[in-house]
Amino acid sequence: MSTRTRKTAAALAATAALSLLAAACTGSNESGSDDDPKANTTLTFWHGWSAPSEVKAIEENVKRFEAAHQNIKVKVVKNMTDDKINQALRAGGSNAPDVVSSFSTDSVGKFCDSGAFVDLKTYLEKSKIDPTKVFHKPLLDYTRFEGNQCALPLLNDAYGLYYNKDAFKKAGITAPPKTWSEFAEVAKKLTQPKGDGYQQLGFMPTYHGYETSASHYVSQWSPTYFDADGKSNLAKDPAFANMMTYQKGLIDQLGGYQKLEKYRNTFGDEWGAEHPFHLGKVAMQLDGEWRLGMAKDAGVKFEIGTAPLPVADDQVADYGKGYLSGTIMGIASTSEKKNAAWELVKYMTTDTAAVVAFSNGIRNVPSTIEALDSPDLKFDPAFKTFIDIAKHPKSNTTPAQVDGGAYQVTFQDLAYRYEAGKVKDLKAGLEKTAQQIDTDIAKQK
Repeated sequence: MSTRTRKTAAALAATAALSLLAAACTGSNESGSDDDPKANTTLTFWHGWSAPSEVKAIEENVKRFEAAHQNIKVKVVKNMTDDKINQALRAGGSNAPDVVSSFSTDSVGKFCDSGAFVDLKTYLEKSKIDPTKVFHKPLLDYTRFEGNQCALPLLNDAYGLYYNKDAFKKAGITAPPKTWSEFAEVAKKLTQPKGDGYQQLGFMPTYHGYETSASHYVSQWSPTYFDADGKSNLAKDPAFANMMTYQKGLIDQLGGYQKLEKYRNTFGDEWGAEHPFHLGKVAMQLDGEWRLGMAKDAGVKFEIGTAPLPVADDQVADYGKGYLSGTIMGIASTSEKKNAAWELVKYMTTDTAAVVAFSNGIRNVPSTIEALDSPDLKFDPAFKTFIDIAKHPKSNTTPAQVDGGAYQVTFQDLAYRYEAGKVKDLKAGLEKTAQQIDTDIAKQK
């Protein structure tokens, strides 16, 4: 199970804490350090994983690092949330971590801008590592901000389409849809009404549906969130209006907002065995690569298919792309062992064998270009879909921003109100939301 990219209000609540972090930090993220990376030392490494299999996988990777760097011992601390990380980085001192791994890519802009994480440019140059040759562009987009590479990717998440092959066969559907217009037809064909609800819903389109957030949808229209001057592009890039218009239309075609929301309220926990896709309550699901293992663990009674999400009808040549996110890793600016810390970060994020081993252990997509093509990578055909999405040149992400991802919350709030019919004029709503984003970001600078 992966918890790293839950784009919910709870996941983005760390934005407020990040604002406090910016006020508390000095703003310096100079990479200089006096420590000798060959001297005997102990690093403190905080990460957010908590599931036993995940903890085991990361500890095994750390042991491999220690075997290759026998002078460095690593104290690993699990289940550390961004709130705990932020508090420790503000306080500093001997209890603060040297190396941090965070699930929230939305925190990167603030980590970089506040100086909480060290700019890794000097370390990369000394190690003769060109990040553009190691990582695909979307991963660099969510690990750097305004030229500051204050973090590196540590595994990757790719979002795609899961579908119930048995339901497809029963409905006479021979292949997953490639365009959104095809998707609407398939979703309607798979939908089986029952009373004032559904026996089976082809797809839950509302933004409150699991992983059907505005940012995950709009990736398939290849949006540009900010223009060259750093201003919000919501009202200027037609991708946003096109996506929201399509999604609202899909809601109407599948029964209407109220009926769908009533049905959604019968769903079990997203991270448990009672997930609606597991139970056949929905025939298609937008989700990340981790759903495959979770569905199999839940003992689903049907054959699972995976495919890229559909694309806009005028972008069919780009079919195969998807939304990317992942875990990030950086060095705390308060650390007095930055050179030794870099050895750990470099190993876990750029060493192909280490990345592949961790990917195999945790069942997430590798983050380096070499690891994605490694013969040692273990996956079945269904998982390969997400490998291919990660490698697709048109896959994209939500860029790092100084507001710690608050711009996504503002966009999502508009999406909630529009799908519910509370915003009638989409153009005006996008313009107002863009202005609000610009104002909020200006206050952070």
